[in-house]
Amino acid sequence: MGNIGPWELILVLVIALIIFGPGKLPEVARSIGKGINEFKRATNEVKQQVQDAVSLDDNDKRA
Repeated sequence: MGNIGPWELILVLVIALIIFGPGKLPEVARSIGKGINEFKRATNEVKQQVQDAVSLDDNDKRA
């Protein structure tokens, strides 16, 4: 993903704790996780559609 070191991660967590508070933080983290999973699934679907389209195009050129 990137070069995020331990100090940067701690800083982000502290800022998130200050902004959202300890009670809301698990809910926010869960929502972020669901959003990331949805994004990954959508990008995988797009990749598959592109691969299928390229495969069909290759088959048409061979025929």
